[in-house]
Amino acid sequence: MRQPNIVRAATVLVCAAMAAVVGSGAQASAATVPFPQVPTLAHGGLCWTSIETWADTSADWPGRAILNVRATPVSGVGPGLYPFAPLCEVRAFVAWRNLDTGAIGVYENNVVTGIYGSILYALFQDTGPGRVEVAITTDSANVPAKATFTVPG
Repeated sequence: MRQPNIVRAATVLVCAAMAAVVGSGAQASAATVPFPQVPTLAHGGLCWTSIETWADTSADWPGRAILNVRATPVSGVGPGLYPFAPLCEVRAFVAWRNLDTGAIGVYENNVVTGIYGSILYALFQDTGPGRVEVAITTDSANVPAKATFTVPG
């Protein structure tokens, strides 16, 4: 007797899930370290937003971290047909310094934000293993933030 399509599909999904669990083995865990938000003015009108940043680290990428930047929804007034739904931008800087090796770098990006916030901007940084200190600022009036995180070796 043939099984209905839904039963066959469910059987395949259950088997695939079991195979994924059994075959996964030991995996390295990733860590996400959020940094304090940076309230800032933005260009393109009378706009303000906050810059959210965080680091993702994993033993799968020794000596490297992903720095992530995005903006919260913008507030203010801008030019154009919809002045109360402005599209504004600000240049964000995440300067980092490895406290153990002395390596330095900066991740900078032009962050464009609107009434729904911005897209996520992310990039690997070759920080080296150890404790890394970051300073987050923008090219406009802002309240800068500092934080530290650890990159596995």
